[in-house]
Amino acid sequence: MNRRRVAVTGLGVVSSCGIGAPAFWEGLHRPPTPGEVLRIDSFDPAPYFDNPKEVRRADRFQQFAAAAAQEAVGQAGDFVRDASRVATMIGTGIGGLATIEEQSAVCRDRGPRRVSPFLIPMVMGNAPAAAISMRYGFQGPCESVATACATGTHAIGNAARLIMFDRCDAAVAGSTEAAITETGVAGFRNMTALTSSGVSAPFDAHRDGFVMSEGAAVVVLEEWEAARTRGATILAEVLGGASSADAHHITAPAPKGAGAIGCMRLALQEAGLDPAEIAQVNAHGTSTPRNDEAEALAIASLFGYPGPPVTSIKGVTGHALGAAGAIEAVAVVISMMERSIPPTLGYRTPDPDLPSIDIVTEPRVWTPGPTISNSFGFGGHNGCLVLAPS
Repeated sequence: MNRRRVAVTGLGVVSSCGIGAPAFWEGLHRPPTPGEVLRIDSFDPAPYFDNPKEVRRADRFQQFAAAAAQEAVGQAGDFVRDASRVATMIGTGIGGLATIEEQSAVCRDRGPRRVSPFLIPMVMGNAPAAAISMRYGFQGPCESVATACATGTHAIGNAARLIMFDRCDAAVAGSTEAAITETGVAGFRNMTALTSSGVSAPFDAHRDGFVMSEGAAVVVLEEWEAARTRGATILAEVLGGASSADAHHITAPAPKGAGAIGCMRLALQEAGLDPAEIAQVNAHGTSTPRNDEAEALAIASLFGYPGPPVTSIKGVTGHALGAAGAIEAVAVVISMMERSIPPTLGYRTPDPDLPSIDIVTEPRVWTPGPTISNSFGFGGHNGCLVLAPS
């Protein structure tokens, strides 16, 4: 089947290390404050809504998405030719958990009649996608992906295929998450997924769990020739991606990274690349013992030793769950623009039980080339995205 090329023409990001692409990139080179969670305390949703009433009627995960979308759409410029052919693909792993907790307490303490009539539209996972499509008038497919920590990667990959195969001409795609609540943190802590040391240390010998974070990222995708014809600044290209399932365990990865290997191979196949052509791996790299082991084994199996440079920005950003894949896709694009690979902060001591892959520990100048970005979620969801410089 004939395929169309997909250009990235806009980026937007809200992260624990910076709000907006410039601040985010700078923050990727600055160690975070140690702790179990990384909350975005400086975020003000007001500039991204028309009035305070709209802010109150949007859960925090929707507020993050609105901010990221505004930045991305503003950078892309006038990309809408036919609104019916512009897709909105914004995912989330958990959705409006803060509102659920708040309104559950209202129901318990004050009775069901006092529960907000806006509860359902605030907590539903498709709320950010719906709100963004309405705000900008996008009338193409409007969908929400929910595949745990692979959500953002799947959302961007799915949106790119709508353009590749001529269903749409443009798309606004990404993911968002705001699940740092008492219940959310307790759930991850009690399943021993969170760090006890307060440090995210991907692939490190002393890694002991992830730092929970929040945020959102959105990209604008366009059919390549249309973007070039209108004079848009093309930031990168989506070459392909893949999605697969481990069919193994609700939280643990498949043994020896078998699912990750298969998904990366599928992504390379869709991108039309051989493993030797990959110039960087943006790892899922959560800092959990089993995830990092499985991913390191998968990377070594597919790319050999030492293979391409590997980085995980979760040493800085923490793990933003459903938003992670989109945030990391934005990091890859900026890495290409800046001709530099951000470091895997937190990594200090090589793990003798892991293969000797080339983990980037300091900012590394590079000649941008095709990059694979990995996301692996609870439930055995595997997602890979292949991006290339413009």
